[in-house]
Amino acid sequence: MLLALGMLAWVATRRTSAHLIAGQLNDLREERTVLEARKAELVRRIRRAESRAVLIPRAEELGLRLPADSETIILQTEERERR
Repeated sequence: MLLALGMLAWVATRRTSAHLIAGQLNDLREERTVLEARKAELVRRIRRAESRAVLIPRAEELGLRLPADSETIILQTEERERR
C-alpha cells in the first residue's frame, strides 16, 4: 500500500514537472517568434538606410555629391590564392 502511494506521488510529481517544462518551452517558442520578427524588421530598416534613395539626400545635406564618370577610378588588384 505504501509503495503504491509512493509510486502515485512520484508519477504525479513527474507529470506536474513535465507540464511546467512544456509551458516554459511554449513561452520560449513564442519569445523566439517575437525576436525573429524583430530581427526581420531591423534587417529591413538597415537595408532601407543603406539604399541610395536615403544615402544620396543625406550626403547632399552634408555638401557631398556623386562623382562624375571622369572622377571615378577603379583600382584593380591581383587576386590572391585562396587556401
